[in-house]
Amino acid sequence: MLDELSRREYLRAIGIDVWVPRDAAASALPGLSPPKEASIDDAVMAGDEWQSLRSAVAQCTACALHAGRTQTVFGVGNPGADWMIIGEAPGAEEDRQGEPFVGRAGKLLDEILASVGLDRNTVFIANILKCRPPGNRDPHADEAAACRGFLERQIALVRPKLILAVGRIAAQQLLQCETPVGRLRGQAHELSGSGIPVVVTYHPAYLLRSPGQKRKVWEDLCLARGLT
Repeated sequence: MLDELSRREYLRAIGIDVWVPRDAAASALPGLSPPKEASIDDAVMAGDEWQSLRSAVAQCTACALHAGRTQTVFGVGNPGADWMIIGEAPGAEEDRQGEPFVGRAGKLLDEILASVGLDRNTVFIANILKCRPPGNRDPHADEAAACRGFLERQIALVRPKLILAVGRIAAQQLLQCETPVGRLRGQAHELSGSGIPVVVTYHPAYLLRSPGQKRKVWEDLCLARGLT
């Protein structure tokens, strides 16, 4: 359900004034599509595949990160979402709770999503890595490669209409490049071999340190909304 108060507060914080009737529903916002339809058989089959994938992630020992984790961080949200949000890797709190984007950065992500009529129940949120790197360091190439198959399977199951890559690591891993976020954002990219558009934006943790960049994130979300 649309958190209208959070939406207004976020837009006000980045200097954009909007007036929307309190009873406006998320579906009334331009660019948002109705949920995908699926048969009962499709739902049962997808549910089995999700459970198998979740179990495989929980038991994974493909890289050294498994030795230091509290638990894996699989992902959260609507498995049939139009939008898939992909971040970098779990931090300490995510490792403890088993959910991506919690804490201050997670709260800000919630506000960002609410600004375009979305929330954790209407998107699917995942990370490049399913285990926390020690000291929250950047993922190593072999760690990202070990998790790549899990993420690709998640993308295949969700079948999103759009991927929002949040932060440098997520963007560069998804697009297989070394281009800075500042040069990647502001345009639509494509996930290789899928046809799925990818929009790049700044990580909420970066916005906590550089709140002046919030307007650019709003512009990125407007771009993303126009693609779905």
